[in-house]
Amino acid sequence: MPELPEVETVRLGLDQVTTNKKIKGGEVLLSQSIAYPFSVAEFLTGITGTQLQQWQRRGKYLLGKLVDSQQQPRGWLGVHLRMTGQLLWLDQAEAIHKHTRVRLFFDQGQDLRFVDQRTFGKMWWVPPHVEVAKVITGLEFMGVEPLSIDFTPDYLAAQIHKRKRAIKTALLDQTIVAGIGNIYADEALFLSGLKPDRSCAELTLGEINNLQKAIIEVLETSIKHGGTTFSNFLNVQGINGNYGGVANVYNRAGQPCKVCQTAIIKIKLSGRSSHFCPSCQP
Repeated sequence: MPELPEVETVRLGLDQVTTNKKIKGGEVLLSQSIAYPFSVAEFLTGITGTQLQQWQRRGKYLLGKLVDSQQQPRGWLGVHLRMTGQLLWLDQAEAIHKHTRVRLFFDQGQDLRFVDQRTFGKMWWVPPHVEVAKVITGLEFMGVEPLSIDFTPDYLAAQIHKRKRAIKTALLDQTIVAGIGNIYADEALFLSGLKPDRSCAELTLGEINNLQKAIIEVLETSIKHGGTTFSNFLNVQGINGNYGGVANVYNRAGQPCKVCQTAIIKIKLSGRSSHFCPSCQP
């Protein structure tokens, strides 16, 4: 599933190609990809004729701010890529991929296509003057953004200190920190020298401080590399992310640690795979 760096990479790409461009219309090829409104016709009517003023990211959600020709609010276009979703900026003349679920039409013969093999991804049109989190309910209880000024060591300590669950499980909790998934939780724990199954209650304030810095470092590094592609992720131009070649532990079970040459171990925590170095993360 795309995580914060992948979604941020897509956001940056969308801003480059769609800012201030008008949505002339669209086509929904799979109705279940539209989460709101429940009528496909209402979704298309709501977005047609609007301009995409800018894109924002909240956790793993993309939010396109829509305005009319007078720059008055016309609501929001929400997207969640889920496991295999892609947003691709293509010529309308290009053949339609069999997993294309939604097409948005722009000037100069351009399409923004939502391609989703597993069909778990969703799109929303949130009407103006409606609170976005009331429609896209996954936003309602989301934790702070890890690249924001609110993500401090004190904040992280307050959220996880004295909790008995594993630190890896806590990092995947979107009500604590928004946007972190399996890849970057593993990588941040490696950089901070913490074993994934360490109890939050055992962590010292110094260890939490190191973890907070490691999370920021890992996310910023991945964004610079265009995110990670292990299976389906592509940016809006159809290009793979390059962070996979930089990763220290994720998806490297049995391979030598890049620091100490010890074989990377893979375990299961709360049904999710976790990768770590037993020497660097004792």
